[in-house]
This record gives sequence, structure tokens and C-alpha cells, in this order.
Amino acid sequence: MVLLLCLGMTAYFAHHAINGRHGLEVRSTLIERSALLEFEIKSLEAVRAKLERDVALLAPEFPDPDIVEELARDVLGFVDPHDRVVIRR
Repeated sequence: MVLLLCLGMTAYFAHHAINGRHGLEVRSTLIERSALLEFEIKSLEAVRAKLERDVALLAPEFPDPDIVEELARDVLGFVDPHDRVVIRR
């Protein structure tokens, strides 16, 4: 009887160690998700570095004229009077 009880408890704990809420299957899923999130973090850090560089170039003391012109064109939709504008339908 004791042997059967020990065998049942071993099976119970082994099942939960593999399939439970903190089991081995969940661990592998978390590792995969962690790798995806690390990739996303690296790409967001690259975007942040680019934005920080752009902000540094737009410093109020000495703004870079090329960056100011690029932002005016992209964000505000301004064009230079000497540019040719082609509108596609």
C-alpha cells in the first residue's frame, strides 16, 4: 500500500513538473518568447539611438540645417521653391 502511494505521488509530481504551470514545457515557451522580446528590444534601442542622434542635431544652440530641412519636408510637408513636385494618382 505504501509503495502504491509513493508511486502515485511520484507520478503526480512528475506530471506537474513537466506539464504544470511552472513546468518544463512552459519554460521552453518562455525562453522562445524571451528571445523574441530581446530582438524587439534591440530594434527599439536602434530606433531610440537614431532619435537621440536627431534630437542632438536639433539642439537649440546650433541646429544642423540639413536635419531641420529634412524634418520640415517629412513632418510638415514643406518643399523648396526650386523643387519639382510630382503627384501620383
